[in-house]
Amino acid sequence: MSTARFPVGTFTPRPQPASLPRMLGAQTRLELTLLLRNGEQLLLTMFIPITLLIGLCLLPIGTASGDSAADRAAQFVPAILAVSIMSTAFTGQAIAVGFDRRYGALKRLGATPIPRWGIIAGKIFAVIIVVALQALIIGAIGLAFGWHPEAAGLAIGALAIALGTAAFAALGLLLGGTLKAEVVLALGNLIWFVLLGLAGLVVFDDQLPDGARLLVEWSPSGALTQALAQAVGQNAFDIGSLLVLLVWAVAGGLLAIRWFKFE
Repeated sequence: MSTARFPVGTFTPRPQPASLPRMLGAQTRLELTLLLRNGEQLLLTMFIPITLLIGLCLLPIGTASGDSAADRAAQFVPAILAVSIMSTAFTGQAIAVGFDRRYGALKRLGATPIPRWGIIAGKIFAVIIVVALQALIIGAIGLAFGWHPEAAGLAIGALAIALGTAAFAALGLLLGGTLKAEVVLALGNLIWFVLLGLAGLVVFDDQLPDGARLLVEWSPSGALTQALAQAVGQNAFDIGSLLVLLVWAVAGGLLAIRWFKFE
């Protein structure tokens, strides 16, 4: 005699957590939607880098970057790409996460079946998609100014962009997931300006003393700019810069997973 209170199939399908790939896909779509709906963040991640690139290519500034807009585009596109990645992956993510924690949004997300590392991975995947769109826009502007990279250089540059995005996203999540929102807002913008300066120093590498050059090479922004410059300018792998980005990505990701707080 059956002791079941309800016939088999009454509660089919049974409620249960979704598979891990479905959870990651849903989290990525959510984060991507939030990124694209945030007008202030889009201003930071799109308008500032695009304005910098157009201004540096058109203004008659006296640098060793060349006299034509095409020469200056070839010199400045890697640095502007690095700026856009920093803006999206680091500053934007850090501030968004800090205020999500403040308003309790992440606390509710933490109660879902998705693991902590899955939340972090979903944010990083969304950032990678936005960065890919940024790279296409900035690359198109560079092409309009006469910049003509080779296919091999673009492929190597894509690898550098992926590593750089992962590194800055991990660092942004580490900052936004550990400190108070007000501190993140101030510190995130301050660090962004420091990283911007280090990225800019790559353009004037020949004029740097050895100590400053070492600092630039080991910083994530300097390593990313250098890797991109070598990729699109000389079709070469800058192994040292790529390894620096990998170290920052792994270290930042592990620390973010370890110390990330939902409230």
